[in-house]
Amino acid sequence: MEPKLYRPPPEVRGMTSLDKEAFTQTITVPALRVPTGVLNKVVKSLRKATIQRPGVPRVVQDKEQSNDFRLVLLDPRRVSSPSSFSEAEAESLRSFGVSEELHYYELQLTYDNLKSEEVLEAVLPPDLDVTSAFSRVGHIAHMNLRDHQLPYKNLIGQVIMDKNPGVTCVVNKTNIIDSTYRNFRMEVLAGEEDMVAKVKENGVTYEFDFSRVYWNPRLSTEHQRVVQLVKRGDTVFDVFAGVGPFAIPAARLGANVLANDLNPESYRWLQHNCKLNKVESKVRVFNLDGRAFIRGPLKQELPALLKGTSGVHMVMNLPALALDFLDAFRGLLHQEPPCDENLPTVHCYGFSKDDNPDTDVVGRASRSLGFPLENRCSVHFVRNVAPNKDMLCVRFTLPKEVLFGKPTEEPAPKRQKCEETKNAT
Repeated sequence: MEPKLYRPPPEVRGMTSLDKEAFTQTITVPALRVPTGVLNKVVKSLRKATIQRPGVPRVVQDKEQSNDFRLVLLDPRRVSSPSSFSEAEAESLRSFGVSEELHYYELQLTYDNLKSEEVLEAVLPPDLDVTSAFSRVGHIAHMNLRDHQLPYKNLIGQVIMDKNPGVTCVVNKTNIIDSTYRNFRMEVLAGEEDMVAKVKENGVTYEFDFSRVYWNPRLSTEHQRVVQLVKRGDTVFDVFAGVGPFAIPAARLGANVLANDLNPESYRWLQHNCKLNKVESKVRVFNLDGRAFIRGPLKQELPALLKGTSGVHMVMNLPALALDFLDAFRGLLHQEPPCDENLPTVHCYGFSKDDNPDTDVVGRASRSLGFPLENRCSVHFVRNVAPNKDMLCVRFTLPKEVLFGKPTEEPAPKRQKCEETKNAT
C-alpha cells in the first residue's frame, strides 16, 4: 500500500506547539489468523513480513476473541496479497497448517508509534530540510538548527527528547564558537536545564558543565588514535587540554602528563576528572594561556626529558589557532642535547578550507615554526567539520633547529578566539 499510511494526518503541518493527539490515525493492515500453538514459530518464520513500528505489537487478539487463535499483523508495504509471501514463507505456513488467507485489522497509530523523522517531516513545511540529527553528550542532545527550523525549535526539541530514551535536555547552539574559552552559547529547547553531563569515552568517565567547556563526542576516535601512540613512562604535554580527553587516557596508560587549559571551568573539571579516574598523581594541571604554558612549565621540564630515553609528546588540539602557537617553540631552549634521538613529537591540529588541505596545514605549520616541515611530517585527516572545511593533525618531530634556534621576539598574547562555522561541531 502507499507509504502515506505511515504519515501523520496533514492537519499537523505547520504546528509549532506539539499536540500529540493530532497525530492519531487509523490504518488498515493485513494479518494472518494463526493458531496459538504455532504462534511463535510462525512469527519467527515471517520476521521479514511482520509489521515493524515503534510500540506496535505484531500479535493481537483476533476479531472473534478466540483464545485458540491470534492475528499476526503484516507490513502492508511488504504484503498485499497471499502471493506476496516468498516461497520459503509460504512453505512454512503450510507446514504449520496456517491459511494464507489475509484478514484485515484496523490499527490505530499514535504519536508514540511514529519515528522522530516522520513527525518532523509532517510538521515542517514540505520545501524545507528536516533534521533529527544531534550530538549526544550524556543526557543532553545538542542540535545545530538552521534558521528555517527555528520557528519549530521547541517542538523539535520535545520530539527529540520523546523519541530518544535517556535524553532529558535538548539544546541548540545559538552561535559559532567565538569565545576565548571555546564554549557554545546555547538555549534549552526542551527538558530540564541541567548542563552537567556525565559521559564515557573509550572506557574513561568524564563529567563537566557542557555549557561552559568544550566537548565534542565526534572526536573519540581521534583521542584514542593519539593516546595509543603514547607508551608507559612517556611524558605528554597537553597544551589545550579541555576536560582531559587526551590527558586522562594517557595517564591511565602510565604516562606522566602536564595538562593545561586557559578556561577556568575546563581547568576545574579537568582536576575533577583526574580524581574521578584516579590519575591525579600522574597529571599536573595548569590554568594558563597556551603560549605561557609552553614558555613556562613545558620549558622547565623539557631539558631533563631530552636527556632521558622515554618519549615526549606535545598535543595541541585547538584547531582554529594551534598552528599559530608553534612559533612559541622557536629558541625555547639554549643548550643542545648530545644527540637527536629524543626530540619531542608534536601533534598539532588545524582547520583548512584549502583545495589541498594537507599542503595548506604543513605550509602554515612551517611558517609558524620558521622551518620547513615538507617531507618531515605526516598529516592525518580527522574529520570534515563543514562543507569545504577539514580538521587535520600534523605530526612531526620538533626540529632541533627550531628548539635551539634564535628565539623570536615575544609576541603579544593572542586571544584564543575559535572561529568555527555553525556546522563545525
